[in-house]
Amino acid sequence: MLTNCILGDNYTYPFVFKACGRVGVLDKGQEVHCLTIKLGFEDDVFVQNSLVSMYCLCRKVAIARKVFDFIHVLVRDVVSWNSMISGYMQSGFSFDALKVFVEMLHDSYVRFNEVTLVSVLSGCGNLGFLKLGKNVHVLIIKAEFDMDAVLGSSLIDMYAKCGSMKDAEKIFEKVLDRNVVCWTSMIVGYTRLHLFKDAIELFRQMQLSGVVADAMLVASVISVCGNLGTLDQGRWVHSYCERYNIDMNLSVKNALIDMYSKCGDIDKAQEIFDGLSKGDVVTWTTMISGLAINGKSDEALSLFEKMENSSHVKPNEVTFLGVLSTCCHGGIVDKGFRYFRSMTENYNLIPRIEHYGCLVDLLGRANLLDEAQNFIRDMLVQPDVVIWRSLLFACRNHGNISLAEFAANKINELEPNGPGEHVLLSNTYASVSRWRDVDRIRKGAGVRKVPKQPGCSFVEINGIVHEFLAADDSHSQSHEIYETIFGINEVMKFDDFF
Repeated sequence: MLTNCILGDNYTYPFVFKACGRVGVLDKGQEVHCLTIKLGFEDDVFVQNSLVSMYCLCRKVAIARKVFDFIHVLVRDVVSWNSMISGYMQSGFSFDALKVFVEMLHDSYVRFNEVTLVSVLSGCGNLGFLKLGKNVHVLIIKAEFDMDAVLGSSLIDMYAKCGSMKDAEKIFEKVLDRNVVCWTSMIVGYTRLHLFKDAIELFRQMQLSGVVADAMLVASVISVCGNLGTLDQGRWVHSYCERYNIDMNLSVKNALIDMYSKCGDIDKAQEIFDGLSKGDVVTWTTMISGLAINGKSDEALSLFEKMENSSHVKPNEVTFLGVLSTCCHGGIVDKGFRYFRSMTENYNLIPRIEHYGCLVDLLGRANLLDEAQNFIRDMLVQPDVVIWRSLLFACRNHGNISLAEFAANKINELEPNGPGEHVLLSNTYASVSRWRDVDRIRKGAGVRKVPKQPGCSFVEINGIVHEFLAADDSHSQSHEIYETIFGINEVMKFDDFF
């Protein structure tokens, strides 16, 4: 076009900038930018808006902001503001996006629209700004925008990310034309808050409504099945994918590997892993961790060595967390420390508190309690409650009273009202028959009214998930369940199990 001396007009260049942004050719986009300046399009809102979008797509949000600021206040339209807000969101700058929205509210020449609020709600959810999100919800009501699937999904996602599932449920009920995105927002919200039973139940309702899931949703549901340990339901979702020809992309297959591993069918997980032509770091990490939790420590470490020798994937921090956990399960102290050093020496990865925790646990399981204490002392990060609790747990198992008291004091300094150290320290005293100390600790916890979080477990029977809390009697068959447990207990006593 330019070789034929046709320069184009203000309708031409927005398409050019859109193409440059999508392909990511920043240098070409800047060349065309210079050309538009020479042609006098600095005040053309269509050209300038497309420039803002192009720079944002090329991850040059600072330049995009300069272009935005250059647009005269009387020229800017709602697309200008939306482009800048969404540009910040795409680049991961949610707070800056919300600041631009506040600026927009003070612009008397422009009014926000539904597209604006979708981006703003996403920013509120990312930052956990529930109060601001509710204010945006009020704006939607006052503006009398239709609660369609797009706005509804955005509100649901925002409330879910802020931990307010009751509000999310209210919005979900008001959305009439629910699409797969609405259902996904709710199910992912339940999953994020570990409300796994609610997530499964809602997925069942979605099936009855006739909405077919997509790859993103089934990956989330498969993950829920893995967390619940419901193998039958996980297998059903797997067959559902095949029955409806749902795209079995890498995210879905990674979720299947994770689910089958957590549910104990490690052979099926291995089969899916072996069938992949090229997995990513999540694939390898999930398989390594799956082998470890199924007692196959040697196979897990062997797979990690294959990963290290691979040319297309390299381990990250999460991978090493799985490897160090493998060493804990297998009691492999020397290799554990070698892998820990390898993080920084070979991969330039900075160990996080979780990595240090794995090594403390590893030393504790091996009854190397003095070494564990010295390791904690020399840590490059401040030890947290989990670190000290891990040491206290090891002291309980190995009857080291003095170190257990030291660890319990550290926990009490960091978490004065926590229940964990009192229970563990009491059990440590009990293990060496120091009953007066047991009584003193338990009475002290009672005086301070230290709360104890009840234990919780899930059991799948004939595809139905049953949830139980410690000392729970809410189940309809509680009487029969307790009778059975007591009966098993008597049999085990009779057979010298105890």
